Amino acid sequence: MATPDLKSILDQLYANRSRKHLDNDPLSFCHRYGDPADREVAAVIASTFAYGGIKIILRTLESIFARLGPSPRRFVERFEPQQGLKSFSGFKHRFNDGRDLSALLWAIRMMIEQAGSVGAFFQRGCDDTSEDMTSALNCYSQAVLALDFRPVFGRADIPADSYFPFMFPAPASGSACKRLCMFLRWVVRPADGIDLGLWSQIAPAQLVIPVDTHIQRICGYLGFTNRKNADWRMAREITAALRRFDPADPVKYDFSLAHLGISERCTGSDRTACLTCGIAGICPRNCT
Repeated sequence: MATPDLKSILDQLYANRSRKHLDNDPLSFCHRYGDPADREVAAVIASTFAYGGIKIILRTLESIFARLGPSPRRFVERFEPQQGLKSFSGFKHRFNDGRDLSALLWAIRMMIEQAGSVGAFFQRGCDDTSEDMTSALNCYSQAVLALDFRPVFGRADIPADSYFPFMFPAPASGSACKRLCMFLRWVVRPADGIDLGLWSQIAPAQLVIPVDTHIQRICGYLGFTNRKNADWRMAREITAALRRFDPADPVKYDFSLAHLGISERCTGSDRTACLTCGIAGICPRNCT
């Protein structure tokens, strides 16, 4: 049985999500576009580079979307890798470079050409009877990495010095797949002012929480996981704990919990931040 006080606090955090939080999140780039097809493509790109510090992420995405013009979908449909390699030659986001960005844009174009949309491509590997997205993500990552990248890399296989495979990890490797799980939250959950509600064929109940450093720390404080490594097992463990509060939509709490750290400065050690983080009354950290 879920603790009533904790459920009330989680529901209040969900209700208190704000534009300030969205503006400080890579998801904000998807909201720049009205067409669902543009939002879907924007979601792939924005989630892929959502690693590292939030200021760096937002700066990287600003530079990418400035080049895509008013329609990301139209841009990728016309994308030519050789021109992209020239245009993005100076691009860098931590250890991803212009070659990786070009490979990503080419992959999106190939997914659209093969299936009509990224969603249709992804759903080839979905099973309505699966408890969660484990097998679907394994299939998706395998399918993307099996696309023909010769126009980008000049060879049939992906070179060993490319970090492109980092963009499409799989649960089978033990990865928490944070960015892919975040992408799925954006496109699967119903449109609620934050998430986009683009894919109705997948049930929100099947989503797995994206585990970043903030979710790992805060959910550890709340007793949702005892694991030390941010891996796929931790992601499923936290999701199982959240199902006690909303079995049909457990990942609804992800955005507000993550922004306790991203936007509200909850670090587990700062007394001022702790007093305003929203879980101070139940968090055993006792920063206050």
